[in-house]
Amino acid sequence: MNTITLLLTSSQIERLYAAWSEFEVKAPAYARYQLKPENCTITAYQSNKVVFQGKDAMIYAAPFQTEDRLENTNLSQGKSDFRRFAKQTHAGSDEVGTGDYFGSVCVCACAVEQQDLAWLQELKVNDSKQINDEVILQTAPLLMERLAYSLLILPPVKYNQIHSQCNMNQIKAILHNQAYGHLKRKRGSLPQAAIVDQFTPEVNYYRYCQGQKEVVRGLHFETKAESHYPAVACASMIARCAFLKAWDAMEKQWDMSFSKGAGSVVDQDGAAFVKKHGEQHLKEVAKLHFKNTEKVADLL
Repeated sequence: MNTITLLLTSSQIERLYAAWSEFEVKAPAYARYQLKPENCTITAYQSNKVVFQGKDAMIYAAPFQTEDRLENTNLSQGKSDFRRFAKQTHAGSDEVGTGDYFGSVCVCACAVEQQDLAWLQELKVNDSKQINDEVILQTAPLLMERLAYSLLILPPVKYNQIHSQCNMNQIKAILHNQAYGHLKRKRGSLPQAAIVDQFTPEVNYYRYCQGQKEVVRGLHFETKAESHYPAVACASMIARCAFLKAWDAMEKQWDMSFSKGAGSVVDQDGAAFVKKHGEQHLKEVAKLHFKNTEKVADLL
């Protein structure tokens, strides 16, 4: 059994909870919460220490580890050879919005040709979480004009319908698979290397995709892939741009401002929304399975 212990900020602990809250179980003493997604137990303590235990502990902990720490673990062995594709034509996929109570889930698969790499370096393309939203809104349209990509936007009302039958990981797997299928048809074929920013073990990813009309296989799964593969970074930026535009449209439609993430300020926004528009419309702006829904009800 793998065990990884990290000291996280309160904001990171909230983001971690938002991502996996549907797997919450009764927490042990002195713990803020305990989550049990597939092949991992995540325990967040009052001291801000978070312990990841299980076969896939690295997958769940990776987004909160530094690059240097990841590179120096045995768990990263075997990836360095594959990363040669980062300097060749390759494809990548990423998603945005799964840690936010409000707003859509956006997934993008993008192909980068070898001749685009120097241009992307000049643009300083990187993971969307490392770039401010203003830069993303300026840069992503340039990527969309030049690169082959497939973008899927799942609005909250549709997300809530699907979530009644599928957990979040399954929803993400299906969307990544569909995005790659669309990209494959758009290009005629996928590059030799097609990378998924890993959010679940490969075996579970393909299990989630069972029953789909087309299942795109031969994908490479890697955590923090946006830091190593320009195509994943491009996909991340395009997805973030779509998320922001959908967010802006949502705020205009409902004549309200919403906070991102899943912290206590989000609960206040949810309560304000319900008071103004009614509880029956909350499903049109929020992901109802988040614990925030219960906290919103407590504030009314």
